[in-house]
Amino acid sequence: MQGGIQAIFSHGNVFKNAVLRHIRVGPTAVRSLMFERRESTSAARIEEHGFESTTISDVLTAKGKKQDGSWLWCTTDDSVYDAVKSMTQHNVGALVVVKPGEHKSVAGIITERDYLRKIIVQGRSSKSTKVGDIMTEENKLITVTPDTKVLKAMQLMTDNRIRHIPVINDSGMIGMVSIGDVVRAVVSEHREELNRLNAFIQGGY
Repeated sequence: MQGGIQAIFSHGNVFKNAVLRHIRVGPTAVRSLMFERRESTSAARIEEHGFESTTISDVLTAKGKKQDGSWLWCTTDDSVYDAVKSMTQHNVGALVVVKPGEHKSVAGIITERDYLRKIIVQGRSSKSTKVGDIMTEENKLITVTPDTKVLKAMQLMTDNRIRHIPVINDSGMIGMVSIGDVVRAVVSEHREELNRLNAFIQGGY
């Protein structure tokens, strides 16, 4: 996964820089003043778009409020069994954990990894163990804001070897994104950028 993500970072920038170099150092003998002005403006527009315009807010919008996984939670008092059952039903790999009766107060996060390492491997009962006993606690959580760029979120997730990251704003928890959500957003952004570069080469600008 990490190798593929690094390829996404490098491939887009290499291609983009090569095109921009071609734009700037092409044959000067055939350039007119009008063409040079048009070329400079178009190149600036391409650079302005960049590969880092998509934010976590865009990812949440694309998922939609009713999309499974965008805002699923359990409480610290729920059994691990019920939490894992909820993950299975909604086809997600993690749940945000909140305090009982306080759905905006994040207490931590529980993931499939927590279940495997702290229940299965240790031979504990998922029905008698509370989520609060095995979750990753709030003070250890890595979070992002709606304004965080997707590339930054991807870097945080790969550096810390996590697959889910809560999204927090001033009022509290507003959603959660997975590494899959982030990778799809980056791939989509790169595809759009390459299409813009291709259109520029072919005279679409």
